[in-house]
Parts: sequence; C-alpha cells; structure tokens
Amino acid sequence: MGSLKAASFALASVVWLSSAVLAPTAQAADASKTYKTITGKPAVKAALEQIRREDERTMREQVEIAEIPAPGRKEQQRAEDFTRRLRALGLQDIVTDAEGNVVARRPGASRNGPTLVISAHLDSVFGEGTDVKVRKEGNRYHGAGISDDARGLSVLLTTLRALQENKLRTQGDLLIVATVGEEGLGNLRGVKALFQNTKGLDGFISVDSMDSPRTPPGDSEVITRAVGSRRWQINFIGPGGHSYENFGSPSAVHALGRAISAISDLQAPTEPKTTFTVAIVSGGTAINAIAEKAQLQLDIRSESSSALAALEAQIMAAADRAGVEEGKRWGAEPVRVERTLLGDRPAGAGSSDNPVASAWSGAWVALGQKAPTAIAGSTDANVPMGLGIPAITASGGGLADKAHSLDEWYEPVNAWLGPQGLLLTSLALVGVEGGPKPLLPRRP
Repeated sequence: MGSLKAASFALASVVWLSSAVLAPTAQAADASKTYKTITGKPAVKAALEQIRREDERTMREQVEIAEIPAPGRKEQQRAEDFTRRLRALGLQDIVTDAEGNVVARRPGASRNGPTLVISAHLDSVFGEGTDVKVRKEGNRYHGAGISDDARGLSVLLTTLRALQENKLRTQGDLLIVATVGEEGLGNLRGVKALFQNTKGLDGFISVDSMDSPRTPPGDSEVITRAVGSRRWQINFIGPGGHSYENFGSPSAVHALGRAISAISDLQAPTEPKTTFTVAIVSGGTAINAIAEKAQLQLDIRSESSSALAALEAQIMAAADRAGVEEGKRWGAEPVRVERTLLGDRPAGAGSSDNPVASAWSGAWVALGQKAPTAIAGSTDANVPMGLGIPAITASGGGLADKAHSLDEWYEPVNAWLGPQGLLLTSLALVGVEGGPKPLLPRRP
C-alpha cells in the first residue's frame, strides 16, 4: 500500500490520516549503525544486486500470481501456488493452517533470537468469475489485483530468493506468511488466527502498498498506526403486506430510508479523521408489496477508538429512531431493528517510533532514499499493533493506482526498492549471523 498507496490509490481497506516524516530517534541511530555494518557484508551486497538484476523476474511472478483467482474465502488455488514457490526456494517448514494461511519458517542460527513475520495477503477483493488476465500497455500492467496484493506476494518471494541463494543466515527466525481474509468482510481473519495460535512473534511487516503517481518523486510512506473499523449490517423488519389492501402498515424499506437520511446528516470529527458510509442497501419482495424486510451495510472508521465508538453509538441510535418513527407514522408498533457485526478492526494502536518502523526508515535511507512519512491505515498490521507488537505495512516498490477496480494498474518504476527494503529491514531486525545483533527485542 508509499510512497504507500497514497490518498487516491487508497484501497478500500486503507484510510490515510495525519502523517509525519519519521523523526530521528535513538532507535534510528542504532539502525543507522546497523545498516553501515550490514551493507558492508559481501553477501548482503550480492543479495541487493540480485534483487535489482532480477526485477523483471519479480514482475513476471507478480503477473503469474495475479492471474490466479483468489476471491475472499476461496484463496486455496493461490495458496497452493505460493506453497509450491516456497518449496522451490528450498524452504522445508511450510504449513497451511486451519484458517488457510500459508506459513513458512526460515530458522535463524540462534535459539534466543527474535522472530519477525514478513507477510502479504492472498485474497483479492474481486469475486468469482472476474477476468484476472493481466495486459501490458506501455510500461504499465493492468489487471484485477495486479498490485493488491500480487505485488506483496512476489516481493516476499524475491526477498527469500536473495536470502537463500546468497546463503544469508539470520540470528533470529523469519516467519513468512501469506494471509487470508485481509480484504472486505474477511475481517482480518487470517492474521487474527496467526496471532491467536502462534506464540513468540516479536515483530510484523505486511507488504501491501505502492507509490501513487501523484506522490512527489522520491517520497515514501509507511503505515505505523492503526485505523480501526466497525462494519455492521442493520436489518429492519416490519409486518409487510399488500401495497393496496394493507396500506397503512409500516414499511421496512421506509424505515431504512429514514435511517439513511438521519445517518447521512451526522457530523463526524475531522480530527481525528473519522468516517462513515452506508455502502449497500437491499429489501422488499415485490413492486406491489409493503416491504417486510430491508437491510443496510455500513462502514465506520477512525484512528481513535473513542471517536469510533462515539460515532457508532450515534448511528445505532439513528437506526432505532427510524424504526420508531416509521411505526408512529402509521399509528403502529415500531419497525424492529436488528444488528449484526460484520467486521471489527482495532483502532488507536501502533506508533511511529516502534523498532520495526525505525528499521524500515533506516533501510530506506541506506538505499539512498528519503526517510519515509509515517501514516495510519487499515491493514493486516492492525492486529499486531492492537496486541502491542511492533508492526508496519510497507511498500512493495513501484507505482500503482485504481486498486479495487477493474482498471487497477501497476508500473515497475524503481520497483526493486521494495524487496531491497524488505531484505535490509529483515536482516537488521533479526540480525545477521556474525553480527550485528538484532534490532528487534524479544517480547516477554
């Protein structure tokens, strides 16, 4: 998702909020020293050169992955392909967990080293039957899901290939994870299962973003804070009846309309940025029937958990009033209002000075780039952030736009910087055999 997917390239799963360039800290100073040592190692130099040399190969794998359908809850075909690619790289400890995540461990040399998760998500926002064939126009690749998150998966593979072929052994472990359920109503089920069922995870990087063509050249972004979301389905249930014979009965659709009108008039805070939208509506059975049932689905987001809760309370009160008012209109009982929580992503977690963010910034500078700007977003990283685990969502390199649309495109402009950044950050955080020591502390 840098610069990560900037405002106009915001995936539906990402909201950009207040931002600031990562400021120098003691951690950043440590990272700078670490990178001076790491980048002086011949094997690391060779790995970085390999990543740049194999830029076209990375792009080819990205296209191949994008052309494997992976709708939400039907990611198995892409998961099997990713597993095959991991095995081809020589990884042995690979499992598909009960939720559908592909999890592979690259063990380090030390039993006491930290464990870093590097991840990307398997699922696409596009449903079954979507044409996922990628076409090239000039230097741009157009296709559903070509950037989100086929790019992230290909970056993981390129980074691992560079580690394996240059025999770079780390002190701590790398846990390579291709998650399910990141998009839409997947509700981050894959990464939630990962952290619920796996102990000893000390840091987390999700590769799920790219630069926007509207971002100033050379600028980059990294998600260090969590935008939370609550997604609801609200059902309105009335007595129903014939449009003529039962005229005067409350209508579920009318109640829904009253609710939408009231919700749309609500004022959400601008700081912290808090948003809402009624996204999907349905109801009724026939043109000549008073609607017995109607429903809406809505999305509420904020970086602040308290602002999110306050707005949610106003929306629920508006829905309840709509049911009461529709009943009063006809001198009848209120239309019944029922709610179902569809999605819950933690808000208000994360920080811009965590060890993983500092290491990513240091890697970017070591590659001759500007220090990235820290922003907030809604991604797989929300889950570890909410657990107090240092986490970021980072750039896969290149330019992209129109995500979540059939006109989604990706352009490999300086694209090698993504996997190079992931390589250096991973080595700095878990340590290289022979030193320097890992920047990522082990959690209690």
